[in-house]
Amino acid sequence: MSIKKNASIFTASALALAVAGAAQAYTIEAGDTTANIYGYAKLDLIYDVDDKLGNAVSRPAISLSGEPSSTGHTTMHAYQSRLGFTTATPAGGSELKTMIEGDFYGGGGGTFRLRHAYGEWNGLLAGQTWTNFGGFLAMHPTIDFTPAPGIGNAARQAQLRYTVDGFSVALEDPDDLGGKVAGSFAGATDPDSGITGNGAPAAASGAKTRLPDLTMRYQGAAGDFNYAASALLRQVRYDDVGVSSDSATGWGLALEASAKVAEGVTIRGGVTHGDGIGGYLEGNPSAPAYIDPTTGSLETIKATGGAASITVAAGPGNMTLGYGIATADLDDARDASVPGAEGANETFEAVHLNYIWSPIRNVTYGVEVGYHTREVADGRDGDAVRLQGMVMYNF
Repeated sequence: MSIKKNASIFTASALALAVAGAAQAYTIEAGDTTANIYGYAKLDLIYDVDDKLGNAVSRPAISLSGEPSSTGHTTMHAYQSRLGFTTATPAGGSELKTMIEGDFYGGGGGTFRLRHAYGEWNGLLAGQTWTNFGGFLAMHPTIDFTPAPGIGNAARQAQLRYTVDGFSVALEDPDDLGGKVAGSFAGATDPDSGITGNGAPAAASGAKTRLPDLTMRYQGAAGDFNYAASALLRQVRYDDVGVSSDSATGWGLALEASAKVAEGVTIRGGVTHGDGIGGYLEGNPSAPAYIDPTTGSLETIKATGGAASITVAAGPGNMTLGYGIATADLDDARDASVPGAEGANETFEAVHLNYIWSPIRNVTYGVEVGYHTREVADGRDGDAVRLQGMVMYNF
């Protein structure tokens, strides 16, 4: 067995898109197996000019105009710091790969949690990793751990996936990312901010999942132009035993692309739309569906999003300006007098401007200003500004 340092690139978040340098990995060779140990320590320094938005931006925590709020909040944490390892072993004419990775964002911050845990052989992947629906082509770099809304959500969940020649199809866990049927839009507690009654949907009694979500994706490239298309098909259901039950079909589509248009200049963009799409749309302010309180029928909720950005090389780093929006159509829910629908979150927007640079390999600094808005179904809105810096050391 031998141990050595080896340079490898690990793109595990939107931030990693901005880190051009390679991170050092410690490589262990044992027989035919090669294992890499990698990670980083990251300090986030945050100042919320307006409302306190959490360790990572929680837009439901934004106060609406006219509401009492507390301004000026400083937060410092190292919860994004992570540790992981990968292995690669020749097996049966192919390569058997595994990955296990964790960070400290569990419970909103402070608890070690699992990010990735999967194996892959001969095109078949099993375990937990990035959903097959979302991607990184339209995701611009942010220092904040919460990405811009509007793109296909590049979250992680359990799945069984098969990939061949740029095309992949997967059966995915329907609970966490897809979301549950809403019984109301009042009284829910946002898990990131801990705020109750902020227009977030509350799961209906009997909300359940019966079938896995089906996702499909194709990704390709033509020179410096990269593109992808993703599709989603899912079932949303509730079964209030002895009272009523219903189900509906949900779907989603996402298009994304990135292109190097000049030396040191990259543009990115994407659009996402669906009916019953739920959390597969990054920053979706609503649930995938609601129960009509009069008819007892299950009604899916349409949602749409988009994002665009430009990154320009400047000095030792890169400057990025990006925008994203995610909005849900709650007109029918309001007409049906679903509890809390008038004050339900309907639109989230975000603008990021940041500069991220590496004075030496394995050391990354960054500064960012983020402008975030929230609008509810009755037209009221609010905004908040976050200033953030970071220091990250890779190994």
